[in-house]
Amino acid sequence: MAIPLPLTSYSPISTSSSISRTSFVPLTPRHRNFFSEQNFSRRELISCSSSSSSSSNNGSTPESMNGSGLNGQSSFPGMPSFDGTSKPPVKWRRVLLKVSGEALAGDEEQNIDPKVTMAIAREVAAVTRLGIEVAIVVGGGNIFRGSTWAGCSGLDRSSADYIGMLATVMNAIFLQATMESIGIPTRVQTAFRMSEVAEPYIRRRAIRHLEKGRVVIFAAGTGNPFFTTDTAAALRCAEINAEVVLKATNVDGVFDDDPKRNPNARLHESLTYQEVTSKDLSVMDMTAITLCQENNIPVVVFNLSEPGNIAKAIKGERVGTLIGGTWNSTVAAT
Repeated sequence: MAIPLPLTSYSPISTSSSISRTSFVPLTPRHRNFFSEQNFSRRELISCSSSSSSSSNNGSTPESMNGSGLNGQSSFPGMPSFDGTSKPPVKWRRVLLKVSGEALAGDEEQNIDPKVTMAIAREVAAVTRLGIEVAIVVGGGNIFRGSTWAGCSGLDRSSADYIGMLATVMNAIFLQATMESIGIPTRVQTAFRMSEVAEPYIRRRAIRHLEKGRVVIFAAGTGNPFFTTDTAAALRCAEINAEVVLKATNVDGVFDDDPKRNPNARLHESLTYQEVTSKDLSVMDMTAITLCQENNIPVVVFNLSEPGNIAKAIKGERVGTLIGGTWNSTVAAT
């Protein structure tokens, strides 16, 4: 009995053919595009299916059911989440901390007190975890003050100020090492190029560092003689769009008299820019105060040696003296 042949013809590959039975024909670009398109469509289909299944209960996505997305975070910027993971209220989100060189010296037994730098680093670390962006300007008076040494041994004022700028770089590198020792990513930017030890100051790069959660330390002042580091603090604050200048000193704030000579001197809780200039209060130099006034930048003067003052000032709590602003905020006074 004859077995019927299939409808399709079959031509076996002969053993003499140039293509063996175990050979594979490589995919052409057309084939690769085809398979990639198929895989893409499959991924899209799976994604649509999963989203539709998750919203099939009440017609809403998980984010819209409780107003929060992954890990309980709010899907809408600035809106608090419902599980208590929102950021605590603070007065300022980007601040500039001005640390004088004399404050870094501590008890003045040495140029830099490691206990002081470690205290600064720990308090800055505490506030950066709250999402506050911190930039720092350091002085150099603990090592060399240009205005004091000008005229000595023929040293002119410009050269003396440049030496003082180098002193601020030394303080900045020391402070950077302290911060990075406890896990705070820190960058030092100098007003003039010292590429072997620090970055040159570039405004956009500094802002980008802050946005990434890094602490930026500005050194070498403005890079010009005849300007103090207070002026550099006001200038950098305006350039990086910071909201306040926090001036850390060795006194509790601004007094109506010298508290070292007059124990009955009264501490001012708040002052206007005009009161500082008219009363000639030695808070900051007039150039710095004028720059802050023109750019509507408040200044907080507080004592660096008091534990917790840096964190309180950065969070906007009432501490020291506030110049050019008011204390009324969502943060409770302490």
